[in-house]
Amino acid sequence: MNNHNNKSAIGLAVLFELILIVTALVDILSREWKTVLLVLLAMVCLILPFIITWIANLKNIMLPSSFQIITLIFIVLAQYFGEIMNFYQIFWWWDLFLHAIFGSYGVIIAWHLMRGVIRKEQETTNQRFTLFRSIVAFSFTIASGALWEILEFMGDYFFKTSMVKGGLEDTSTDLIVKILAAFITSTFCYYRILKRNNSLRLEI
Repeated sequence: MNNHNNKSAIGLAVLFELILIVTALVDILSREWKTVLLVLLAMVCLILPFIITWIANLKNIMLPSSFQIITLIFIVLAQYFGEIMNFYQIFWWWDLFLHAIFGSYGVIIAWHLMRGVIRKEQETTNQRFTLFRSIVAFSFTIASGALWEILEFMGDYFFKTSMVKGGLEDTSTDLIVKILAAFITSTFCYYRILKRNNSLRLEI
């Protein structure tokens, strides 16, 4: 089991880093030091998907093939467009949109993480096993979403960002959107995988 570095993801990361470098240079000339700090933070975060992939390979953990690309795009949408380009202020739904992506893709990541880790016992039915994996994927995503809310708070506190715009109301709304997205995706995966397993059993 091995996760390969996606060549498209590497090219995308290089492109995003170049854009951020140009942005940083412009902000340095303009003496926009707060934005420079945000740009540097975004540049560091763009390396994270590749570090996570490396760690996953060391621990023999399976990630989705789209993990690097989706994570890179998410980071750019959240930090470059959201914070640096002020999309959080321009579009009221931008934050909710990102949390919905987080809630949905978190379930997909969880399904892959369970491969080779959680095994079906012979006496366990396909329906019960698939339901259990769906519940685990849903719970994993909600737990990750709660951690993300903590990171948003820390970003606002330490780096003076504006990710938590409405206090408790903003945090609660974000969690609700994530829960709904995770529930819909978990339900879809449950029926899709159960249907596939039943089809394979019929073919055998």
